[in-house]
Amino acid sequence: MSKPSTVHSALVPWEQVIADAPQILVGLSGGLDSVLLLTLLAEKVEPKRIQAVHVNHGLSEKADQWQAFAADCCRQLDVSFYSEKIQLVVAGEGVEAAARDARYSVFDRILEPNGILFLAHHADDQVETVLYRLLRGAGSRGLAGIPVSRPLGAGTVIRPLLDYPKSVLTSEANAKKLQWIEDESNADDRFDRNFIRNRVIPVVAERWPDCAQSVLRTAAFGQQADQLSRDLAVIDIKALDSRPERVGWSISIEAFTAFSVLRQKNILRYWSETHNLQAPSAKIISEILSSVLAARQDASPEVVWQAQCWARFQNRLYLLVYDNNQPHFDRSMNWDMKKCLLLADGSRLEAQLCSGKGLVATIDAIEVRYRQGGERCKPQGRGRSSSLKKLLLEYQLPPWLRDRVPLFYLQDQLVAVGDLWVCEGWNAKPNESGREIHWQVDSL
Repeated sequence: MSKPSTVHSALVPWEQVIADAPQILVGLSGGLDSVLLLTLLAEKVEPKRIQAVHVNHGLSEKADQWQAFAADCCRQLDVSFYSEKIQLVVAGEGVEAAARDARYSVFDRILEPNGILFLAHHADDQVETVLYRLLRGAGSRGLAGIPVSRPLGAGTVIRPLLDYPKSVLTSEANAKKLQWIEDESNADDRFDRNFIRNRVIPVVAERWPDCAQSVLRTAAFGQQADQLSRDLAVIDIKALDSRPERVGWSISIEAFTAFSVLRQKNILRYWSETHNLQAPSAKIISEILSSVLAARQDASPEVVWQAQCWARFQNRLYLLVYDNNQPHFDRSMNWDMKKCLLLADGSRLEAQLCSGKGLVATIDAIEVRYRQGGERCKPQGRGRSSSLKKLLLEYQLPPWLRDRVPLFYLQDQLVAVGDLWVCEGWNAKPNESGREIHWQVDSL
């Protein structure tokens, strides 16, 4: 990989993206890299179109000074400035990971649809990342390093300086007589990345002066391998009878298990990403294969990880969007069926006028309840009544939706269940006006 000698052309590949973007954000820490990137962008784009985003982690005694510096930098460039103070929650991955997650959470939240976020990662950051992941036992995805661009929330992250070494950025910043802040924590070798940057790379470079370029080539090979794996997964998923479900997606278990274990793992790794979700780790993938796929046919195993849940039902494997904050389904609501009704779990009810189906249109208001146990009813056209529990299984409603399905009552009598069926005697007759109910569920 050649070493670019100037950063003036760094934004050229993104000119059309910039021109079309409804929102342009720049991550601004106040360090050399981000100050230079913001300056380069402000030279090429109307500054009023740009908003710098500063995340104050509060980890340093100088954190507020850095925020003030970033704000002043934006005033000088006539760029809009947004800052946010956050309270870090440090878990098993440590302070570095917690700070990163917090930053990206802020970026994710403020990115608008089709907006772009520029970040100032450079070639030295790429080298550190690849070495760090190598030491943690990463595969081709990890060794691909930091991507030049990737989706984030409703928008896209772009890293235009990724091919440029720190030395080139420093020379350019000095030539422009820029000012920046130095984070004293960069010298603290207790942090893994600092240790690699300050202690490992200099020693390796003494023996192999071109080690950085070799690592960058490895990252390029990793990116190619990752793209091939992704392409194969997309092809395989198409062969699995993939289909959308009420709260996610499902694939055929029979077709899935016909693939080799290696390709099964590859499918699970990229299935989430095809729906803009984070790819599961190798540990989670192994758990899905052992706990969900290998379970008994009559079992209902689940693997929950971050915002995702993998489950099986009726010989299909489900990928579900998961919400840890489950509401209690014990509150009834009145609904006039004229407007959309938002339920406690975020699902929605709509009723459309139709002919010859749905609830008879003479019903102008109903009560919405949830399962309490012991309910019975007789769906339209059925010979006799059955328990609600048995009917939900018969209508193949997945277990994770059975306590959430809305039940519709009129004067304490069950007249319909979700959009699954209307009870006998309450259905619109042929050529009679009716209301067809739609129950839209977006997430668990």
